[in-house]
Amino acid sequence: MRRLSILAIVLIFSSVLLTSCRQEAEKETIVKEVEVEKQVKSPEEADEREGILERTAKKVDTEVNKEIDEEIEKIGDDN
Repeated sequence: MRRLSILAIVLIFSSVLLTSCRQEAEKETIVKEVEVEKQVKSPEEADEREGILERTAKKVDTEVNKEIDEEIEKIGDDN
């Protein structure tokens, strides 16, 4: 009986030692570089993405710039 208990203790002790000393497998991290191609958009596609306010503001800016240029021409060059 004593031999059996000693044998059981040795088996339990050795199994605990062997399982606790195992090294876990290291995980690999793989990083891949990906190139992203720039998409060239036509002016029509760019206009479609803009809202009504942006398109209206562009038209107003061009009209105001024309009026400013006309006033500058009326004043003339003082030099």
